[in-house]
Amino acid sequence: MTHSNLIDMKVLVLNCGSSSIKYKLFDMDHKAVIAQGGIEKIGLKDSFLKLTLPNGEKKILEKDIPEHTAGVEFILQTLTGAEYGVVKSMDEIDAVGHRMVHGGEKFSQSVLLTPEVLAAFEACNDLAPLHNPANLKGVHAIAAILPNVPQVGVFDTAFHQTMPDYAYMYAVPYELYEKYGVRRYGFHGTSHRYVSQRVCEFLGVKPEGQRIITCHIGNGGSITAIKDGRSVDTSMGLTPLEGLMMGTRSGDIDGGAVTYIMEKEGLDAAGMSNLLNKKSGVLGIFGESSDMRDLESAAAAGNQRALLAERMYFYRMKKYIGSYAAALGGVDIIVFTGGVGENQASARWAACEGLEFMGVKLDAEKNKVRGEEAVISTDDSRVKVVVIPTDEELMIASDTMDILKK
Repeated sequence: MTHSNLIDMKVLVLNCGSSSIKYKLFDMDHKAVIAQGGIEKIGLKDSFLKLTLPNGEKKILEKDIPEHTAGVEFILQTLTGAEYGVVKSMDEIDAVGHRMVHGGEKFSQSVLLTPEVLAAFEACNDLAPLHNPANLKGVHAIAAILPNVPQVGVFDTAFHQTMPDYAYMYAVPYELYEKYGVRRYGFHGTSHRYVSQRVCEFLGVKPEGQRIITCHIGNGGSITAIKDGRSVDTSMGLTPLEGLMMGTRSGDIDGGAVTYIMEKEGLDAAGMSNLLNKKSGVLGIFGESSDMRDLESAAAAGNQRALLAERMYFYRMKKYIGSYAAALGGVDIIVFTGGVGENQASARWAACEGLEFMGVKLDAEKNKVRGEEAVISTDDSRVKVVVIPTDEELMIASDTMDILKK
């Protein structure tokens, strides 16, 4: 599908969650963000749109937003409105790119969203019951309001479809894979793909021949092993619950502990899932908050549970970095990204401390960096350790452009 006017293209990127919609409008000629914001608390009485003005100032517009279509409509009205508008009319939006969470085995790259593609995506709903239906609502809302605008889906799971079977299979009866698709899928793929490509540009090396470990550490976190630019293993699994300790998620846990807790606490599957996904991780151990900033200040004040939670959190990161170095037969580059990875020096330091035997040496001064691209390893470190702020939305917008050019 070609677009008559590939210059001055504007792409709207939407990330629809169960009760939120984040948006960014890009001017693709300059890869510049011309408007951004998000709607929160959809379906609740106090729903609102929060937008960031060009000067960085934030504005909150309160509005009753009962469901996603009304939310998308309100975003489009704001983008074209007199007060905060950046485009004259909706016709200026050339395409919409969507973050889609779970593409199962059906999607290994971004695609133009056709009815067939949406039906295939809908078939993955069981695997991400919270996220996928919300992603679909965003697509349907745009289709209702801007029926002629092409829409592209960019999947969180797609980048990891290059994993070999021995890395993605679980050692449970094989028919569970055949019947229900039980296997590792991995998430944050758009972020891992972006930072692994960007770090090679930043360092002036080709992805081929590089062994890269990317650490996307935010409220959710995952680590990926990348060889020659392809994902070969990742810490999240069938769902985003496996792997690292996270804000409210347990990460790795013995399956036997799961059934034991269910029995003792009288929990059903939904109750157990809620405990592991919403009540565990940092929140479960620290008890007061799931936010790493709160944890860091409590640990600094000597709170014992906070100190324990921090040590557990950092240790789990280090274990994964070490195991992926083994899986890759060594490591050339380690990347930190995500809210915590980009901003928390203590997390990066603790994750790399003691890895000198692998050729990892951090520079304490360089490691103070927050939220900008920087090498944080010493000049004589065999492994380059780099902070690269992620830009999933730009990746989604770029993919959308590439597909329109085909």
